[in-house]
Amino acid sequence: MTPLTGGTRVQKVRGLLDAVRAEGRTALTAPEGKVIADAYGIAVPGERLAKDVDEAVSFAARFDGPVVMKIVSPDILHKTDAGGVMVGVAGAADVKSAFHTIVDNARAYAPDARIDGVQVQELLPQGQEVIVGAVTDPTFGKVVAFGLGGVLVEVLKDVTFRLAPVDDGEAASMLDSIRAAEVLRGVRGAEPVDRTALAEQIRRVSELVTDFPEIAEVDLNPVIATADGAVAADIRVILAEGAPKPRRTFTREEILGTMRRLMEPRSIAVIGASNEAGKIGNSVMRNLIDGGFSGEIHPVNPKADDILGHKAYKSVTDVPGEVDVAVFAIPAKFVAAALKEVGRKGIPNAVLIPSGFAETGEHEMQAEIVSIAEEHGTRLLGPNIYGYYATWQDLCATFCTPYDVKGGVALTSQSGGIGMAILGFARTTRTGVSAIVGLGNKSDIDEDDLLTWFGEDPNTECIAMHLEDLKDGRAFVEAARATVPKKPVVVLKAGRTAAGAKAAGSHTGALAGDDAVYDDILRQAGVIRAPGLNEMLEYARALPVLPAPQGDNIVIITGAGGSGVLLSDAVTDNGLSLMEIPPDLDASFRKFIPPFGAAGNPVDITGGEPPSTYEATIRLGLEDPRIHALVLGYWHTIVTPPMVFAELTARVVAEFRERGIEKPVVASLAGDTEVEEACAYLFERGVVAYPYTTEKPVAVLGAKYRWARAAGLLT
Repeated sequence: MTPLTGGTRVQKVRGLLDAVRAEGRTALTAPEGKVIADAYGIAVPGERLAKDVDEAVSFAARFDGPVVMKIVSPDILHKTDAGGVMVGVAGAADVKSAFHTIVDNARAYAPDARIDGVQVQELLPQGQEVIVGAVTDPTFGKVVAFGLGGVLVEVLKDVTFRLAPVDDGEAASMLDSIRAAEVLRGVRGAEPVDRTALAEQIRRVSELVTDFPEIAEVDLNPVIATADGAVAADIRVILAEGAPKPRRTFTREEILGTMRRLMEPRSIAVIGASNEAGKIGNSVMRNLIDGGFSGEIHPVNPKADDILGHKAYKSVTDVPGEVDVAVFAIPAKFVAAALKEVGRKGIPNAVLIPSGFAETGEHEMQAEIVSIAEEHGTRLLGPNIYGYYATWQDLCATFCTPYDVKGGVALTSQSGGIGMAILGFARTTRTGVSAIVGLGNKSDIDEDDLLTWFGEDPNTECIAMHLEDLKDGRAFVEAARATVPKKPVVVLKAGRTAAGAKAAGSHTGALAGDDAVYDDILRQAGVIRAPGLNEMLEYARALPVLPAPQGDNIVIITGAGGSGVLLSDAVTDNGLSLMEIPPDLDASFRKFIPPFGAAGNPVDITGGEPPSTYEATIRLGLEDPRIHALVLGYWHTIVTPPMVFAELTARVVAEFRERGIEKPVVASLAGDTEVEEACAYLFERGVVAYPYTTEKPVAVLGAKYRWARAAGLLT
């Protein structure tokens, strides 16, 4: 099917959609769907709309062989549920009977439904049934879907999503992203489907919904895919009830300009600063002063002249000079009035610690402060947050405990409780951080603003974000795509249910649960999704430690056969590849292990070997350029105590790095409590090591590989 030219097809579809709207409808009929399909070159079978029995018989006779007959009604979306579909109808008598049966079933199903007639459609040959569709996701906007189709589509739920529009490559990648991808390549003697035709159906649907934002959902289900093509047996189009409210947007330069003044301020005002211990305003002041912030600190309190040795001001408008950040430590009911003064002062950032806004049902109060901020050009962080830390600026603008270990990890959280878990983890593990930021209600500043900043921040090497939702998924994806080639982005997305899916009007809509869309599109953006809080934190502190891998060949060297088996499982579970050891390398390893050990992969040196065996095999693994990463399994023995193993491993890795040979090395240490100290020693020296687990070190390695692929460092 050759699509119409751009302007012509848009004009034709626009006229059709306007006519449907004029009738007060949101669902298009099948014949109307065919008009759209023809305009966009979406392959559909031949069909005609029969208004009566005689037309049905006449139209059926024009097709070579049996036909499919379907009810056509603007009031019946799911034709099968209404008994409105009959397949394989042949001969005039059967066509007549089918026509009456379909109409009678439809009237019994929906007595008040308008019935336009019965669609007589060419019967397609047998093939693989798939679904191609599009849906308007509240977070990401227009997304296209592909998966196994037919009557079991919502049972199997084998579907993948991409942001629309998709190009040829992205459309083709969707065919390989479902669990049943192998079916499309042909199994049990079946021919492989025409992948080019199938990908083209996906691409054209994505063009359609991009050209017409008012189209809420599209279903091609089933699409019959064969070796000769891909044809949509049924098309369903649903229009949106109304247009979404446009969101205020900023250019990249505007975001970076504002974020620079937020994260690298020279002057801070604390609104609600207090001399009274136990008050939030007192805690913020103490943290700023005790943390060593070198910029100006201006307490604002109409009832005080001096707070903690700093001159106090009655109003923020009285503060001399420019102020970069205003930190609010006052009750919610006073925020709006104070924010107006911040706006008049021209302060670009307001950090709103107070709670009592949308999270407690006070949506109007939150809308008011957003309106005030927009009027004055002030960006809002919060409300309902613990504040933020910018360690390289010695900035602790929070009422929580201070933290000052500088490093390359930026951490954000939507939840205050999760923020404190992040803080505690960082303190326990001595993780060096560049920033810890609370986002709270995200009335304005959100993850894409911070991601844009951290992507450019030279002090940040890895970004980890806890989020419960995204206000603008497309803006986040854009920021992630700009950041991932430079540094890893780890996301913990809380909330995996799809409560809204039941109300969807199409199969695609029912399949597009929040988590399913998040999962695919975050992966599409190159983001590493962490399954839990601990994994997010471990990835964040470990990824900057590991060098980027240069290839896929992973070798396990272990002192215990049991650990080797579990480490092998973990490698497979994380989508990694165990190297097939060539004969010459196998012979080299065998020189250092006892006869009852095992070469191959894993390399089992056995538990009774001295430190020299560990060192020799690790050296070999680092020396051979065919090996790209090492997984070490250590078993605590008196022959090779934990710290001896840790010291020799760290020394050898450091030696090779000085020679310019950098490979990811992770280690699993099994043993008594001494292995905890050994793991800490290794971690500090560039070897990611964990006690009592074979899963964690390999999961971290898997995360590093996922980032390397997304960043284009590995094919």
